[in-house]
Amino acid sequence: MSVSLRLSRGGSKKRPYYKVVVANSRAPRDGAYLEQVGTYNPLLAKDDANRVRLVEDRVRYWLGVGAQPTDRVARLLDKAGIKERAATSNLKKGEPGQKAKDRAEEKAEKAREAAEAAAAAAAAPAEEAAVEEAPAAEAPAAEAATEESTEA
Repeated sequence: MSVSLRLSRGGSKKRPYYKVVVANSRAPRDGAYLEQVGTYNPLLAKDDANRVRLVEDRVRYWLGVGAQPTDRVARLLDKAGIKERAATSNLKKGEPGQKAKDRAEEKAEKAREAAEAAAAAAAAPAEEAAVEEAPAAEAPAAEAATEESTEA
């Protein structure tokens, strides 16, 4: 049987209150527990003495016999100075999720296609103007040639 130190929720809706309990790790969150070793009231100010109350000797006993604290309880124990908790860092914290990356990629691709279409549209009228100007330049020369041939 594996034993864990964890929070058991009480209180009413929107007004949480937690008991720090020692329970079988397979038991339901708010189900049966072996012993209550403290309380945690997140609604109180962070510097309030009653925010976290622990029975330190019982917590140390359960840690000594192999009880594993959950992450939140480990943070509470670290703050109380009972058990040292190694600091963790989330290197991917500011990185967007996979779906957001996919959406950004699709948006960039659409923008690239739109820019290419705009460039092609801008180049097409310039080519048409060049094609129209060339026959116009040839036309006066052709007219002059026809006038010379008619005069002769």
